[in-house]
Amino acid sequence: MSLTFAPPQDQSLPLHLVDKAGLAALVERLDPAQRAWVLASGFEAELGAVLMVPGHDGGHTLALAGQGTEAARARTRFGLARARAGLPGKVFHLVTDLAGEALNEAALGWLLAGYHFGRYKNKPAPEAQLVAPAGVDATRLEAIAAGEALTRDLINTPASDMGPDELEDAARKLAESFGAHVAVTTGEQLLTANFPMIHAVGRASTRAPRLIDIAWGEKGPRLTLVGKGVCFDTGGLNLKPGNSMGLMKKDMGGAATVLGLAQMIMTLGLDLQLRVLIPAVENSVAGDAMRPGDILTSRKTLTVEINNTDAEGRLVLADALACADEETPDLVISMATLTGAARVAVGPDLAPFYATSPEDAAAVKAAAGRVADPVWEMPFWTPYEARIEPGIADLDNAPAGGMAGSITAALFLKRFVTASPRYMHFDIYGWQPEAAPARPKGGVGQGARALLDALPEMLGL
Repeated sequence: MSLTFAPPQDQSLPLHLVDKAGLAALVERLDPAQRAWVLASGFEAELGAVLMVPGHDGGHTLALAGQGTEAARARTRFGLARARAGLPGKVFHLVTDLAGEALNEAALGWLLAGYHFGRYKNKPAPEAQLVAPAGVDATRLEAIAAGEALTRDLINTPASDMGPDELEDAARKLAESFGAHVAVTTGEQLLTANFPMIHAVGRASTRAPRLIDIAWGEKGPRLTLVGKGVCFDTGGLNLKPGNSMGLMKKDMGGAATVLGLAQMIMTLGLDLQLRVLIPAVENSVAGDAMRPGDILTSRKTLTVEINNTDAEGRLVLADALACADEETPDLVISMATLTGAARVAVGPDLAPFYATSPEDAAAVKAAAGRVADPVWEMPFWTPYEARIEPGIADLDNAPAGGMAGSITAALFLKRFVTASPRYMHFDIYGWQPEAAPARPKGGVGQGARALLDALPEMLGL
């Protein structure tokens, strides 16, 4: 897995990025032998197409990577990433007119295309390498790629090897590498420390539930990230059918994403005080599992009627958010693979989010466009508040009817962030269902790059 740029070297081959409109002009600039080769090959500069062009000595002298048409590029992020797989294991340098955001996207896509999950099946084939293009911040792009790789690795690892204890180990390893402080509250300690809903969700598992708390940085604005760490979700007593349970190793995608974002922040040394809270649990079935109809009292003392044990993510997040809110940080952000309703609304590629601050929402949307990390703003729609208020408790964890499921879940979470001035919530999918450029099938981060790019504006860094 190669997620870094190659150092500059004299023997690197030129890799020309060429679209359909510019192909004829490029061919005219080649020497006669190269021109004849390109014309004979039938290369048409389709998006992601690759052509290696030989020289007089039989070796390669340059390569072409097709960029297709403007319409094709508008429909596909990371076009250069698609070309990387077709190139041999040599070192290349880009020859392109791309600049600014387009060049950054191409360079980042190249790095992300170097990811593969090799824990259980190695991929030893040599990979093409790229010298960092002039005009990009190579250090920043490599930090982003490394954070994304951490997120993908955590999500891709099956629950047999990524339970609450292993997720804690991963968080500790990350924190220790940056000198961050870690505190973990585990098992019955959750009750004495007043995290009753985290305990209730995870108590039926043989793997103890816990709250992971990471703190880094001593100056600057305070940012708290809260990530849903349900390492596997059977649905509890409201047991999921088999076809819905198959991907539940990814139900800790929110935790994986905030850890990846935290790694980016710490690697780049952003001037802020970072806190990361991860309620890590496994939602299992046993004699002491929570039941439909139970009423839980949360850390914030709000009572919650359990109308579906499969709506457990918002319960563990609620206690963690209440804990975050007690310190009144400048900004609280939660990330979770929370609702199927979000997938129905926007599909797997978009990350819907909610924000109490219109300025924060605008900053994230603008950043998402700059860094090819698509998001979609959703509303904290106040008229739906009544839907999360049952008759015999303060809140309902699974309102009947099924409509506006992502919005009602976000409204539920918002009830636990009352002192902090600004709150954002991301209802992500965390999974790439089909391979795409720079995104193999499997775990994927969503929203982290947009947030990283927007943080300076949101926090005045």
